[in-house]
Amino acid sequence: MSTKVSDYVLQRLREWGVERVFAYPGDGINGLLAAWGRAENDPRFIQSRHEEMSAFEAVGYAKFSGRVGVCAATSGPGAIHLLNGLYDAKLDHVPVVAIVGQTNRSAMGGSYQQEVDLVSLYKDVASDFCEMVTVPEQLPNVLDRALRTAMARRSVTAVIIPADVQELAYSPPEHAFKMVPSSLGMPHYAPVPDDEDLTRAAEVLNAGDKVALLIGQGARQARTEVMETADRLGAGVAKALLGKDAFDDDLPYVTGAIGLLGTRPSYEMMRDCDTLLVVGSSFPYTQFLPEFGKARAVQIDIDPHMVGLRYPFEVNLVGDATRTLRRLLPLLEPTTDRSWRKTIEDNVARWWEVMQRRATVEADPINPEYVTHALNDLLPENVILSSDSGSAANWYARHLKLRGAMRGSLSGTLATMGPGVPYAIGAKFAHGDRPAIALVGDGAMQMNGMAELITVAKYWQDWEDPRLVVAVFNNQDLNQVTWEMRAMEGAPQFLPSQSIPDVAYADFARSLGLHGMRIEKPGEVEGAWKAALSADRPCVLDFLTDPAVPPIPPHATLDQIEAAAASVLKGDSDRVAMVRQGFKAKVQEFLPGHRHHTERQ
Repeated sequence: MSTKVSDYVLQRLREWGVERVFAYPGDGINGLLAAWGRAENDPRFIQSRHEEMSAFEAVGYAKFSGRVGVCAATSGPGAIHLLNGLYDAKLDHVPVVAIVGQTNRSAMGGSYQQEVDLVSLYKDVASDFCEMVTVPEQLPNVLDRALRTAMARRSVTAVIIPADVQELAYSPPEHAFKMVPSSLGMPHYAPVPDDEDLTRAAEVLNAGDKVALLIGQGARQARTEVMETADRLGAGVAKALLGKDAFDDDLPYVTGAIGLLGTRPSYEMMRDCDTLLVVGSSFPYTQFLPEFGKARAVQIDIDPHMVGLRYPFEVNLVGDATRTLRRLLPLLEPTTDRSWRKTIEDNVARWWEVMQRRATVEADPINPEYVTHALNDLLPENVILSSDSGSAANWYARHLKLRGAMRGSLSGTLATMGPGVPYAIGAKFAHGDRPAIALVGDGAMQMNGMAELITVAKYWQDWEDPRLVVAVFNNQDLNQVTWEMRAMEGAPQFLPSQSIPDVAYADFARSLGLHGMRIEKPGEVEGAWKAALSADRPCVLDFLTDPAVPPIPPHATLDQIEAAAASVLKGDSDRVAMVRQGFKAKVQEFLPGHRHHTERQ
């Protein structure tokens, strides 16, 4: 029996070491599905409930494994459904390859069923490489380049294969004109900057008295070098959210996350520093970086297209973070004045005291900050965490201390709703021997998470460690947007858009053969976490949380928060004044020992 194009595609994926493809079936890839049957499901077909979830699971797998993620979908609607997850990968610089079907070549241009111009559709999300296979001899080159480009550029690539081409007999490219042979393998390389650029960077950093480091996911392999650099310069270290697991949160000079979801110490360090070193981050919010002209700055990034962004950097170093810092360190002069570092450490210590006290403030019925804070001391040392977008991301960013081998991620730049649960699924297929936890708002759970519990139920017994905990912050409110409306628009909650139904998430989990608990009182929180983390199968924790707990931005003043909170009600002036006063008292509870910092703004 001759090898078909579809058989060869799977063979080539195996030769590249691809072990799993996150996919959903459809007739546009029937040829590939038949080939999977002939190949005895190697690489393994992981079936989601929706193509968008397949893409998210490939992203989660790639983020937590360090390998390329591969997803597949049928033509037309299936290919369209992949797009949101693929854009998530593109914007977070995650290597993902999409293999999608297309209608037969003979039908193209005929307004045929499910015919979509996929090359045009994908040319942005897969801008680094997007090709349609029209003859067998294009393989293996097209597939090899898709995989190699995705890994080399940490980007999304796409291979489109018409249904009739999948069924053709495979014939390799020949040693002939206009044939393009190919070879396997991705060489490892680590670029470093020129000595002259390193010298210039060292001059800038050595001249600083108040040095701040901002690191992102590109610094994940440079923990030791970042630590030595910070110690030598007497600097503090802030982290972009995608780099939350790149450096230990329990170090006294680590100020934590930066930005709208960030911490007060990070905000203050950026406000007061005179020198900034950014390593492996394209953090987008310029307003949280030092004021222009106030700080000299150096950037290190492996991608020459990403240097010079966000800030007027004086020196841009293009290179691998680890090797670049190793070469830079001998040029850095140890600081003798530790007063700046002492200020940072004092601010960090005070911040964690504030977090502890904010977590203990009474709420109706449960303070969502307490839900996350209680988890911190219970985190397994090898845990993998995912957070969905929304107010849950605030609590993930501010209350959890990631350290050592712990990993965590979320949708960083796209900030899309819905990847929390599929990320965790992808993580379990990357590391089946490690526990995973997804922190998810009830909006995201209703959007995507509930259906993917079916995927969890389908596969969990294949995992060496069966623990996957989905924590739902159930406040029946699309909470982050509600608070953004209050803060940015001065508008009260618009119930038709913001109010969502109360759903029995734990009951649904139990109906699938998983564990599930509904937690309605603060005294039940810690026990629920312990039970879920010791369970013999995945578990859903349905925490009833208070939507009135504000996700306070690190730069907010009491007056700003009070005004935003007062917009909850419209009515006569006396009642509004009363509400404003009540919310001011409430907010002050959430800022104990911290008020003088907020008011001086």
